[in-house]
Amino acid sequence: MAAAGTAGHGPLAGVRVVELAGIGPGPFAAMLLADLGADVVRVDRPGGAGLAIDPAYDVTNRNKRSVVVDLKAEDGAERVLDLARRADVLIEGYRPGVAERLGVGPGACHARNPALVYGRMTGWGQEGPLAARAGHDIAYIALTGTLGMIGDPQSPPPVPANLLGDYAGGSLYLVVGVLAALHHARATGAGQVVDAAIVDGTAHLSAMIHGMLAAGAWQDRRAANLLDGGAPFYGTYETADGKYMAVGALEQRFHDEFTELLGLPADAPARQDVSRWGELRASVAARFRTRTRDEWTAVFENSDACVAPVLSLREAPAHPHLAARGTFTDHGGITQPAPAPRFSATPTSVRGGPALPGADTADVARDWDLPHLTEPGDPRHSDPKDDDMHGSDTEDGH
Repeated sequence: MAAAGTAGHGPLAGVRVVELAGIGPGPFAAMLLADLGADVVRVDRPGGAGLAIDPAYDVTNRNKRSVVVDLKAEDGAERVLDLARRADVLIEGYRPGVAERLGVGPGACHARNPALVYGRMTGWGQEGPLAARAGHDIAYIALTGTLGMIGDPQSPPPVPANLLGDYAGGSLYLVVGVLAALHHARATGAGQVVDAAIVDGTAHLSAMIHGMLAAGAWQDRRAANLLDGGAPFYGTYETADGKYMAVGALEQRFHDEFTELLGLPADAPARQDVSRWGELRASVAARFRTRTRDEWTAVFENSDACVAPVLSLREAPAHPHLAARGTFTDHGGITQPAPAPRFSATPTSVRGGPALPGADTADVARDWDLPHLTEPGDPRHSDPKDDDMHGSDTEDGH
């Protein structure tokens, strides 16, 4: 039977998830589960935790509900364990050992609910020499070799926001692991721990590149390969108005159409002559500088040249293709990406705005049959060793 408020809102309707509040990849993973229809209850701490913005704008908390539990109160752990007893999945992002010290580690949770899928989101993983160290996305992707393969070799590697490590190598792998473990739990009745480390996921993303490297088809240096900006027909170029176009004309037939529409001189170097790639890039760059981004967009529109304008975050939602697909949506006055992927039988949607800390305590207490959830906790003196759950360590599991 679907949990209250989730029926008919995606393929995970009826799945209950407890998220211990943090920042970064854990909340994003929980948002994805919520987008897919799960009833996600975020356990916020008194005083809040999360992005340093008004929580009403934290889109990673959309489609969730929030309760406030003080894990440093005498009965704080017991309240979380009560939630875990009624849940299918729990997600936490503390440093290794912190959840155990707080009384909500896998052992305590599985004692209450043997079928629980316990998802752990960290940067370095639950074990290894760096497991207890602080870190952020940029350090994780640096260590895996993925940061070192990006960018102009004459400049420091560029920072790809926190998309590559936190969300691609972290959140998405946690969600895949949780769903696989949930499938196993439903078949066997046995839960398990999912150890999702950003270093593991980010390294896994580079599987194809490692295969090419072993085959001698990839050079272990920047901007020397087909997909890293080395090829003049796969990269970005500045236009007359200081904006940019992205080119991905890898295959010969697409490249032929690209060069024709670009108006590349007939005597331009052949794409197969790697020794003259620098000259070819200069010729392509010179052509792009003759027109504005919008003018080039019109030239390449409706072609198979594999060329697209580089849009800003504010420009992207208005692009005709993205607008036609509804790739972005507006909810509560916030323009944001719509849930993805799409399902033919169990469509998803943005059902609610960011969950405000503690706003849903009464509803969750009713729907999950937890009458004591609404009672105030009894504060106790903090143990300094428990401070690992605060500050950067919330992410650092991450």
